[in-house]
Amino acid sequence: MPSNFESVHWHEEIDHRSVSPELQGTDWSIRSGTLKGGLSEGVDVVELNNGSLRVSVLPTRGMGIWNARLGNIPVGWKSPVERPVHPAYVNLESRNGLGWLDGFNELICRCGLSFNGPPGTDDGNPSPIESHVTLHGKIANLPASHVVTRVDAKQRLLSVTGVVDESTLFGPNLRLTSSVFTELGSNRFSIRDTISNHGAGPAEVQLLYHTNVGRPFLEEGAEFVCPAEVVVPRDPRAAEDVNSWSSYLAPTAEYAEQVYFFRMAADANGRTLALLRNNAGDRGFCVRYSVKQLPCFSQWKCTQPEAAGYVTGLEPGMNYPNFKSFERHHGRVHKLASGDDITIELDFDVYDSASQVQAAMAEIAELQQSAPRVEPHPTSPFC
Repeated sequence: MPSNFESVHWHEEIDHRSVSPELQGTDWSIRSGTLKGGLSEGVDVVELNNGSLRVSVLPTRGMGIWNARLGNIPVGWKSPVERPVHPAYVNLESRNGLGWLDGFNELICRCGLSFNGPPGTDDGNPSPIESHVTLHGKIANLPASHVVTRVDAKQRLLSVTGVVDESTLFGPNLRLTSSVFTELGSNRFSIRDTISNHGAGPAEVQLLYHTNVGRPFLEEGAEFVCPAEVVVPRDPRAAEDVNSWSSYLAPTAEYAEQVYFFRMAADANGRTLALLRNNAGDRGFCVRYSVKQLPCFSQWKCTQPEAAGYVTGLEPGMNYPNFKSFERHHGRVHKLASGDDITIELDFDVYDSASQVQAAMAEIAELQQSAPRVEPHPTSPFC
């Protein structure tokens, strides 16, 4: 996963030499810059470097996370779309409604806010101008405004916050206020998102965190570990290998993607976690979240050849990425009243030792009270 930082024009930096004395002693920084050249021209980048972990945020692309790096360990994937694409060059209607893929290369991009899932006709949509929907919604291709970076000396946090509006006349008027933050010296970064309805009436909300990971975590023999209660293949293709849902292949010629839907066990507060670990068990990427906020989880297995994009997706969501009408029928399209908001919090850990991976697996084992029910075929109400 190349950083491509050689094409970033950095124009602002805050570091340990320029703020309060209590934050000195750790080689941290916040840099703001703009990508130059080609389809990336004008894409803003904010890099949070906590001294151990670097996280690159893309305000121009809906506050998505481009990539991260812990020491010399890259976190992200190698997409055929090599560099972030300015939303001006992404036509969501192209490729039969799959144009979203023309800009898809981030570690984390949101799918939503008013719809996600496959393109098609949504006859049950209360907003007639949104009866036709495109792949995974609009929010990942909308630029943020009011982008602010902060250094919190008391909590030892670096953060960037931006506001992204998804609004139209005669349709939804939704606002995402997103903060990405990391503690000095830690191996964790976090997202806190608030979605608010600024419209005059209720609005439908769908949101999924498309979290995409490749090497060095993904490889032959890598394992997806989670406290699953139920595992369901999305379609007949996924059903072919449902008994090996947790393991991964090497890059495989002519591989067709497989998706599995989960219901996760959680602790008394609704918190749970899901882990991708490499074959040796000494590298891991972990997402932690609340099933009260994000009750649905999807695993995307895409172990196609490297040049095509060797990747897996760990995707907590408010819904499963089915047709919106199907999700509405099963009560998984959230209705947000005028003036109301919802807040979602996620933590992402990068592990560089076997002991850290084992500790996360022990947490999962604590939540996993019994073996999951693995459905052999697509099953309602999941798909």
